[in-house]
Amino acid sequence: MEKHRTLSRSGAELHELGLMAAARALRNGDVSSEELAGRLLQRARAHADLNAFITIDEGAVLEAARHADRGIRARRSDPLLGVPLAVKDSYLTKGLTTTLGTSVLAHFEPMRDAVAVSMLREAGAIIFGKNNLEEMSYGLTGLNAHHGQAKNPYDGAHVTGGSSSGSAAAVAARIVPAALGGDTVGSIRVPASLCGVVGYKPTPGRWPTQGVAPISGTLDTTGLLARSVEDCELVDSILIRSPLRGADATRDLTGVQLAYAPRQHLADVAARTETAFRETLRKLQDAGAGLVEVDLGGDFLALTARTTWPIFFHETMPAVREFLASNDVPVSFEQIHAGLGEHINASWSRAVVPSGADYVSEERYLTALNAGRPELRRRLASIVFGRADALLFPTTPCAAPRIENQWMFQVGGREVTDTFLARNTHPSSSAGIPGISLPMALSPEGLPLGLELDAASGRDSDLLALARRVERVIGPVPGPG
Repeated sequence: MEKHRTLSRSGAELHELGLMAAARALRNGDVSSEELAGRLLQRARAHADLNAFITIDEGAVLEAARHADRGIRARRSDPLLGVPLAVKDSYLTKGLTTTLGTSVLAHFEPMRDAVAVSMLREAGAIIFGKNNLEEMSYGLTGLNAHHGQAKNPYDGAHVTGGSSSGSAAAVAARIVPAALGGDTVGSIRVPASLCGVVGYKPTPGRWPTQGVAPISGTLDTTGLLARSVEDCELVDSILIRSPLRGADATRDLTGVQLAYAPRQHLADVAARTETAFRETLRKLQDAGAGLVEVDLGGDFLALTARTTWPIFFHETMPAVREFLASNDVPVSFEQIHAGLGEHINASWSRAVVPSGADYVSEERYLTALNAGRPELRRRLASIVFGRADALLFPTTPCAAPRIENQWMFQVGGREVTDTFLARNTHPSSSAGIPGISLPMALSPEGLPLGLELDAASGRDSDLLALARRVERVIGPVPGPG
């Protein structure tokens, strides 16, 4: 009991606990779930200016924590028993407001959970709250016209990235140890990079997507934002119903082959991002990794652009309509469209609805799906994964831009738009391969930069094990002040 009192007297350490560490502390009696939840609720109130959450039901969180404490005393062994975890507000949550980031669903309380949420509840997790996001997950900066701009915990004048904006901010600010997110072209990995946390996008289909508002059935994945790879491994084991792999005791990277493609992934990136990436490569090589420089082709960026965006835009309307109908969501596609904020409404009007000037024809869509995507997959398989264990690159080409410049900003003396933030991440989505972003360094301004590792389709367990070894070599990046 003395150990419990020492840990909990000030509560100063509790918010630093990750999922695995919190579960262990709860099982050992070092802290109660109610005390942990209470401490995190205090932090949520203290950091309300970040706009990381749309909904938190404090009473329900504390009651769930008290229920978990009774289970702990009864020696239940659920892997996440009593551990708070947040959820992007694109996931249905039974009895807890689910807005999808829109105004028209401000009071919608679903009758059932998304499958991933249900499985985590079964594992003992407490749903702490619903994270802010871009409306319908359609964006890369973190602006929500109805629920406010999500702000970067490292510097509130800068964006979080999106669309899992609140999820990344909440994890980086130590409000929660982890949060469910969603990724279509980089919506987990981009905010993970810009907010200095780990962001894991599984192979599509590995984690359940039922009950999560879609953009594209082809590109969408559910995933996690956390502060360590081991926490991603824990949630992965729960959602694929597989035993958790033991930690690799290897301290270096001897025998590991890592590919990188500077012609593609370092083109037009910020100079400080390239410097940090090359310094990271040096660390990995010093730890025993073999580095394999590859070239994905002079047309790689053009190939991925003409593959990703036609699929992304063409599949949105039918995917959203099917989701609304199959989950008894009490609004129509047209009502959602009409209620969107100006920026995203314009995007949907231009490219998502058939009357739009940039609507993707069926022919162009099928060409992307049946020609561009297979070619992208073939190229990565033959050039990269036939020679290396993983492909490495800077997750985002730059650190987080300032909020006032989020639609257009300068990188390396060149003016770019917000979609530039996903320039390195969306090829992985089009190819249907898993990726994980790790904190790599801080820029001279104190803003995070991320390192992404991609692996061949279906090699998620190997990717996570490798990412844990790489994480050890890179070392921790300081959290926000």
